[in-house]
Amino acid sequence: MMTELSAPAKPNRLISLDALRGFTIAAMVIVNDPGTWQHVYWPLRHADWNGCTLTDLVFPFFLFMVGVSIALAYSKRMEAKVSKKSLYRKIIIRSINIYLLGIFLWLAPEFDFSAIRWVGVLPRIAFVFLACALIFLNTNWKQQIKIGAIILLSYWIIVAYIPVPGIGKPDLSVPALNWANHLDTLLLPGVMWQKTWDPEGILSTFPAIVTGMIGMLMGKLYLSVKDENKRLVWLFFIGFAMFLAGGLWNWIFPINKNIWTSSYVLYTAGLGTLGLASCILIVDMWGYTKWTFLGRVYGANAITSYVLAGLLTSVFYGLKFGGASLSEWFMSGLTQVGFDPRFASMLYALIYMLIIFIPALILYRKKIFIRI
Repeated sequence: MMTELSAPAKPNRLISLDALRGFTIAAMVIVNDPGTWQHVYWPLRHADWNGCTLTDLVFPFFLFMVGVSIALAYSKRMEAKVSKKSLYRKIIIRSINIYLLGIFLWLAPEFDFSAIRWVGVLPRIAFVFLACALIFLNTNWKQQIKIGAIILLSYWIIVAYIPVPGIGKPDLSVPALNWANHLDTLLLPGVMWQKTWDPEGILSTFPAIVTGMIGMLMGKLYLSVKDENKRLVWLFFIGFAMFLAGGLWNWIFPINKNIWTSSYVLYTAGLGTLGLASCILIVDMWGYTKWTFLGRVYGANAITSYVLAGLLTSVFYGLKFGGASLSEWFMSGLTQVGFDPRFASMLYALIYMLIIFIPALILYRKKIFIRI
């Protein structure tokens, strides 16, 4: 396995990346689908505003891996002399498909077109994939570092220091009193997640793109450094450096997922790089792959699994049986026999994740990989 990974003919097959992508989707399902939102352990909730919980790591980890996948996949296509025109067409079509899936998921099952949320998780993935793929095809790694640094520094200055009309100096201790939320109020049509602003809003998409770009750079590093031990050292070193830089930047520009602050980008990308390096060591170099099975199954059809989990929530939460939904029956049954409501809620989320695993496993066994 080690020889195959370092061979020029197949530089882009990383079991660890497939598994990490799948584990991230499984984590998304768990944190999105508790038995009840009234009883959830705090690590399974997003931070109310500033700060970072385990749940706040899930989305940036996925965007980071989108970037790594772009570097591995498109490096191979460019080496094969695939025309850029053909690549552009496929990138745009895929981005549109992911975006439309996000809109569909928001509208289902009522399909009330008067209450469309034009942004969200899948739309943000679409924007990040589109921007990162186009940047990767048209710039080198040094230019990508410059672009990323300019975005993060500019975003910091705009959000933290430039006065907001009608508000004055931004206040990063509370929502809405900053440019990211203010622009959503002015420009974003339709329904917003927080009524007057959205955590996947317009301005905060730019630093989210940098999260994907850092993944691209780590993927490029993986391909460029042929010595696997040196490659691993670089990944661990850069990951820790970004994690530390994000923590230090937090002192003056708080880590915040809601507006995807620059410190949050470095902090989470650093952890993502450390996680990827650890999995490369354990899975790809040492060969311990059995424990990754769930991740590899989910990762083989990641977006499909996420969409399926979103669609089935209307069944498990919405349909009533004897006056209560399936989730309510589950919670009521366990709490009545003495279980902590938070534990029951987490157990429900884990079971729901395993239910979604079943169709993902069927697709995996039949070697059906749905390319969105």
